[in-house]
Parts: sequence; C-alpha cells; structure tokens
Amino acid sequence: MIISLGILLVAGVVLLIEGPTLLKNKQKKDIITFSVLLVLGVGLSIAHVMYKPLPNPMDFITFVYKPLSDTIWQW
Repeated sequence: MIISLGILLVAGVVLLIEGPTLLKNKQKKDIITFSVLLVLGVGLSIAHVMYKPLPNPMDFITFVYKPLSDTIWQW
C-alpha cells in the first residue's frame, strides 16, 4: 500500500513538472498522449506492485500468428 502511494506521488510530481508546460503551449495532442501514457503506466505499476496478473504482449502475438504458422507448416 505504501509503495502504491509512492507511485502516485511520483506520478503527481511528474504531472506538476510536465503539465504546466504542455498547457502553456496549448499542445492538445501531447496532453492527451501524456495523460493516457501516465495513467496506463501508473495503473500497470500499481497492479504489478499488488501482484495482480498482467497481460503478456506475447500471448496476443501468438494468438494472431498461430493460425498462420499452422497453415504454413501443413504445406
């Protein structure tokens, strides 16, 4: 729990450092991208700290390419 609060504290500091610059320059696309990546990173970090199962990108790649691989090996 303390580690989760530390992650949120670090994310808040990053937001306080980067946020005003993005708002001052009115960079809307950058603000959206920054926000999405920050929320995603904080969420995954907290889930990792709490020992929750995280999605593995390799599972998706295997799901997509397995039928293609099976077809090629049958030839």
